[in-house]
Amino acid sequence: MTENDSRPPVVVVTGPTAAGKTEIAIRLAERFEGEIVNADSMQVYRYMDVGTAKPSLDQRARVPHWLIDVALPDEVYSAGRYAEEARRAAARVHARGRTVFLTGGTGLYIRAMCEGLVGAGGADPALRERLEREHEAAVAAGDPLRLHRRLAERDPEAARAIHPNDVRRVVRALELCARFGEASSRLRGAHAFGDRPYRVLHLALDPGRARLDARIDARCAAMIDAGLLREVRELRDRGYGPELRSMQSIGYRHMQPVVDGVDTLVNALAAMQRDTRQFARRQRTWLRGVPEAVWLDPEDEDAIARETERFLTRAA
Repeated sequence: MTENDSRPPVVVVTGPTAAGKTEIAIRLAERFEGEIVNADSMQVYRYMDVGTAKPSLDQRARVPHWLIDVALPDEVYSAGRYAEEARRAAARVHARGRTVFLTGGTGLYIRAMCEGLVGAGGADPALRERLEREHEAAVAAGDPLRLHRRLAERDPEAARAIHPNDVRRVVRALELCARFGEASSRLRGAHAFGDRPYRVLHLALDPGRARLDARIDARCAAMIDAGLLREVRELRDRGYGPELRSMQSIGYRHMQPVVDGVDTLVNALAAMQRDTRQFARRQRTWLRGVPEAVWLDPEDEDAIARETERFLTRAA
């Protein structure tokens, strides 16, 4: 970033789940006259509060929050839609002379907001549905790797980079090939997430693995105590079935067997804690690939504030 860079500033507050991003971002926004744009792919959904660790109403009253409760659980909410809505929110925040604090742990959403996305126009739901149905048919026929083999023929580079069992990414790569008539890896290389309309400070909050694992276990138990099982039952009563993508997220999928009476809450909690710890490790892996990330202990709020103040002072 150069001294005469006139792009508006964005402070990213990210890190693995349960690192303490929400409260720290709110305090930063209070101190530095900012507003929070959500970058958590689950907090966009209405009626899903406990299992997404959504900021409380009291927390949201302290500073304005954007992109929370903007979709129903059965809506397709893509990274493309997120990027458009997040940038519109950021424009409104910047127009008032305030700072955007982009807060959450969904790496793709953060990149979509700060750097743009490959392939304008968002997803093609009909094409994606056809590919997903084809995959289901292939699995039923005993050939679960059919789509990955097709990707290897059309885009060997992408196929090497995507695990054969990662169906969502395989489908997305094939979708890009079909829509734009060339290999998805070439599209990504040409784009290189090069649309950068903001100056960005990327704060990566991480208390360390041992402390984080303990925080994750405690948070999962607190979600159960706060009524996660009741929340899932209420979602089911509203007609949101367990097959929905939103209902297959961590926490929600673990409660489905309990709601159906085929598993216990004790077992569900243990599985939820294990899967959340694994998810946090994947988030760390993504963050290690962000060279500009500034790693900080979430308990060192003075250091976090100093880093933010230096950035905003340079950006002024």
